[in-house]
Amino acid sequence: MDALIYTLVRAADWQAAAAEGAYRGSADDRRDGFLHFSTAAQLRASAAKHRAGEPDLVLVAVEAAALGTALRWEPAGSRPGLFPHLYGPLPLAAVRSTAPLPLGADGAHAFPAGIP
Repeated sequence: MDALIYTLVRAADWQAAAAEGAYRGSADDRRDGFLHFSTAAQLRASAAKHRAGEPDLVLVAVEAAALGTALRWEPAGSRPGLFPHLYGPLPLAAVRSTAPLPLGADGAHAFPAGIP
């Protein structure tokens, strides 16, 4: 599986996670019982489906191997392929990078270089 996985976090939630030392997920994550992640190849479609037009997001890149057995690769509804789901809080020690994810002039998120 992919070495890095990604999640999109509201900036205020990420600031709270930094103060606490772990990210415990969005309301959607808590409802579903796991934190939603995407591979680099899945990321743009996930953002368009779940975070369309949402400003003030942080793109969080996480080392998948650092999450151990709490990370599971599972189907996600009707979407093809397996998606990474984290059953537990995200320890900040597993985070490899963060970047703001602004909206472009077209209203879509402007991803940094390296995201297909």
